[in-house]
Amino acid sequence: MNGIKNILFLVLYFLCTVASAQYITVDDTQTAQQLIENVLVNSSCANVSNFSATGDTFTTGQNSYGYFNSGISNFPIKEGVLIATSSSKKARGPYISDLGNGSDSWVGDIDLDQTLGINSINATVLEFDFVPLTNFISFNYIFASNEYQSFFPCNYSDGFAFLIKEQGSTDGYTNIAVLPGTTIPVSSKNVHPTIKDVIDPQNNLHPGCPAINDSYFNGFNTDTSPVNYSGQTVPLRAQADVIIGKTYHIKLVIADDKAVYYDSAIFLEAGSFSAKLDLGPDRTSATSNPLCFGEIYTIDTKLPANYTYEWYKDGSTIAMIGETMPTLNITTPGTYKVKVTLFPTTCTAEDEIKIEYAPQIVLNDTTLSQCDDDNDGFSVYDLTKVDNLIKNNNPKLSKVVYYTSFANAQGEINPILDTTTFKNTTINQTLYARVTNEFDCVNYAQLNLKISNNSIAIQNPIESCDTDGVDDGITQFDLNLEVTPQVINGLTAGFTVEYYLTETDAIAQKNQIPNLFSNTIPNQQTIYARIVNGPDCYNITPETLVINTFDPPNFQEETFFLCDGTNKILTVDSGFSDYLWSNGDTTNTTNVSTPGEYIVTVSNTSGCKKTKKYIVKPSGIATITSAAANGFTATDNTVKLFYTGTGNYEFSLDGNFYQDSPIFNNVNAGVFWATAKDKNGCGISIPYKVYVLDYPRFFTPNNDGYNDTWKVKNLDVLPKSSITLFDRYGKLLKQLNDSSSGWNGTFNGNQLPADDYWFAITIEDGTIIKGHFSLKR
Repeated sequence: MNGIKNILFLVLYFLCTVASAQYITVDDTQTAQQLIENVLVNSSCANVSNFSATGDTFTTGQNSYGYFNSGISNFPIKEGVLIATSSSKKARGPYISDLGNGSDSWVGDIDLDQTLGINSINATVLEFDFVPLTNFISFNYIFASNEYQSFFPCNYSDGFAFLIKEQGSTDGYTNIAVLPGTTIPVSSKNVHPTIKDVIDPQNNLHPGCPAINDSYFNGFNTDTSPVNYSGQTVPLRAQADVIIGKTYHIKLVIADDKAVYYDSAIFLEAGSFSAKLDLGPDRTSATSNPLCFGEIYTIDTKLPANYTYEWYKDGSTIAMIGETMPTLNITTPGTYKVKVTLFPTTCTAEDEIKIEYAPQIVLNDTTLSQCDDDNDGFSVYDLTKVDNLIKNNNPKLSKVVYYTSFANAQGEINPILDTTTFKNTTINQTLYARVTNEFDCVNYAQLNLKISNNSIAIQNPIESCDTDGVDDGITQFDLNLEVTPQVINGLTAGFTVEYYLTETDAIAQKNQIPNLFSNTIPNQQTIYARIVNGPDCYNITPETLVINTFDPPNFQEETFFLCDGTNKILTVDSGFSDYLWSNGDTTNTTNVSTPGEYIVTVSNTSGCKKTKKYIVKPSGIATITSAAANGFTATDNTVKLFYTGTGNYEFSLDGNFYQDSPIFNNVNAGVFWATAKDKNGCGISIPYKVYVLDYPRFFTPNNDGYNDTWKVKNLDVLPKSSITLFDRYGKLLKQLNDSSSGWNGTFNGNQLPADDYWFAITIEDGTIIKGHFSLKR
């Protein structure tokens, strides 16, 4: 039984020991001197004195400052000094969310209040004096707080500061507990991730806030965390420049702001406060401050000459021979390290710095030639044309800045502002170009201004015809195609030409006209060609543009008709230099035998051309194929002619009177010979016989030789037709055919009385025409 008890005891002891080792341990029994000399400094190189510590005054037997050790936990600082706004032992993990531990009788710190502008309470202070042996001090720390929960980081933070000032100075304290490279105090309000909106148990909404300096936030803690705080920063570094041999007072202070709730603590790394050396930031491209090519750089420890110095390069363990001074002049890149033995102690301090050189800025001295309109040696230059030549076409270099003297370029005094319209002040003047790279390294180049004295042959006028359809002496020139070949004739390859309306514009290269240029002065205009060789002006020469107009008379479009089977001679005026018909003929006439469009192009002695179009349409004699006559309607008889042909025709029934329509109205009964005549003069068709039938509306059978019988005229043109006659009562009186002589008004030999009588004509195709007439006595 005792054996089992012993085993259980060992298991429980082991579990408790392992669980305990997951959290930091805190010893609050050490004095201020012990914490400073043995923990924070822990070096014979540091000259510290005048120690004091104040803090928790209401918790019996406990202090709000002490020593901590991380044990086997994952806390980032292994051991060091702890100051807190509650009993220091409450800093031990795990994290348990509570209101905190403090007392209204535990006062704050006036120096902290003045530094941060807060109203502090529950302050813990650790103070000491320090005489530095180097010109730089620093120590490492972590800020942890229970105000890293809920919405609190948006509105609340405890305050802490690391205050330093020279002993006896009337100047105020300087706070070195700030974010790197800034003067912003470290706090839970100034370092936190994104905080979301929070609704409290009373259903009140507390708005969240965006992240701020969250790269310095190490994360939120849990119930397995080694410390009892809801969140903490990453390890930070507090540092200050000091003067060797002077006495400084250092005050490390933390306190609650306004209320005692939600405690915070500072964890100071053991041994991190000692003699330090700072050679300054690395000079590399990555840090955007490498040395400039060819620069001699002095690495300066800023320490006394009576210290002992050893300099090393690129990780070598062998010191550089002959280099034993506080400074080191270098001309080559590398990683340089110095090891300093501080006098009168045997302590050492060391630091290293990485040096890189920016690439050499390679510039080109160059010459810019400009044309001179009055040969006085002075002209207007566009300096920017050689910017890329000077910069060796390196786009990473800065804009080129020009100066009239090298001294001005070096001192950046009186730069030339009008770089696009600079007028030289001396003949063959030399300017100086200043160029920097992305690291503000500088180099210089010379720009020599010259006047071009080249000459070219006198230019012949460039002639063109007015070809836009309006003979106003205005036309479009393709300057590159029509003018440039003459301008650069005889010059070497690589020249280009620009064109301007005036010589002044050509000198200043302003208002360049487009390559496709329509003259603005009718008939003749002078423009100016600027011959360019890269950025240089080779010569400026006038170019005369001549516009020839050509507008001969009688060149409007014409239309002709070609009768079937005939030819037509088309004629254009004579006297032109050249003729070309669309059918290939080359005289002023052409003989055509088929309809179509014919175009003739004529040229004058200047080579200008004009075209005329002839439209030849077909025409011919018509053929009347049939006729439709609508008879038996007295004066309302009509005739419609049907025909074929390609001409434009007029029509006639008697060969004398012609009309445009092939339909004739109000035609009397009779026989007609219809014809169609071509209006274009091609001739008249073969006559076509047309019959128009009708019947008498009355007859008088009194044997006087007039209208004694009733019959239908021309019925013989409708063979096999028959006529049936009736009285008003429908009684059949007579039947006639196409050969009958007619009806004499009798029935069975007896004369019928004067009256109206009816008839029905039955045509061969079955058509029946009915009507009536009168018998008069």
